[in-house]
Amino acid sequence: MGTSAKSGQIQNLQKKPHIHARFFRIQSFTHPLNDDSTISAAWDTILTMSGSKSLGTLRWLTRSYNGFASSFAAPTQCIPKNISRPMTTETEIPNVSPLNAFADAHVAGQSLNPDDIPKPVWNPAPAIATLYDFPTMEPIKFLEYSHQHLLLPLRRDILHRAVVYEGDKTRQGTASTKWRDDVRGSGRKIRPQKGTGRARLGDKKSPMLRGGGVAHGPHPRDFSTGLPKKVYDLAWRTALSYRYRRGQLIIVNDNITFPREVSPYWLTDIFEKHQWGKGFGRSLMITEVKKERLFKGVALIGQHARVLDREDVDVKDLLETGRLIVEKTALDRMLFRHSSDLKTRPARA
Repeated sequence: MGTSAKSGQIQNLQKKPHIHARFFRIQSFTHPLNDDSTISAAWDTILTMSGSKSLGTLRWLTRSYNGFASSFAAPTQCIPKNISRPMTTETEIPNVSPLNAFADAHVAGQSLNPDDIPKPVWNPAPAIATLYDFPTMEPIKFLEYSHQHLLLPLRRDILHRAVVYEGDKTRQGTASTKWRDDVRGSGRKIRPQKGTGRARLGDKKSPMLRGGGVAHGPHPRDFSTGLPKKVYDLAWRTALSYRYRRGQLIIVNDNITFPREVSPYWLTDIFEKHQWGKGFGRSLMITEVKKERLFKGVALIGQHARVLDREDVDVKDLLETGRLIVEKTALDRMLFRHSSDLKTRPARA
């Protein structure tokens, strides 16, 4: 059959409304197992038939399609309405502010600066510490500290640089010797250069002779090295964070002291009971001001603890002992003093 004959039969089908509607139903129905080539071959077969046969074939196809479609609708009708849902889950797209800003700028015909778009802010959880009463160690209240103060990750390289910096800074460098030019005496040659059969020798200030100078001996010098303040402050807070993470930072009230008349046995019992003694690596007690009674009491049990006021503490002291017992005011002022690398410094204690 030619192309003109096919087009004529299609026009005859379009003149009949019920056949035309079924034609579009069949055309809109696509089975997953069929493709375009299969559908076109089926239509060629239908158009080559006579009028009565083609109409019968169309009726059979439409009935098959209606039965196939109703087979999907039947299970859905059996499900109660309160638990039935569509095949695709409907989700609401969140309202993202940067995309809305770009869309509004595009509609208005304006150029939007990316720096003007608000960026999400991440606020990590603060460090929670307990304030204790000394020496009963009864909990008083909870304290909050910024994650940049007591929750910093361990940086061994930063701690090493700080310890070396402190060690170089505390070296005295006072060793002093007399070189050859510093020794007092005559510059006359002791014996002739030749003729004696002995070794050549100069004046009596020679380093080879007794009473002479020292060859390349030490002179007073400065051993201190440089370290940026921000790096040193970071090392301070890293050391405190390391103690806090291990549960070795004990914050007590500002009334850290001993009774007037105290025995070494009583002090030893307290330190052993709270696991602060020698068997647990000793303890460092940090106070805001120097307290004579506390210093005298700890001197009786020097093997279990040591006491330093805040001004005498450095990074090495924070890492040497097994526990840190620090007054709250002393800790707050240490954090305030060593926060130069932070944008927002803590409140002054």
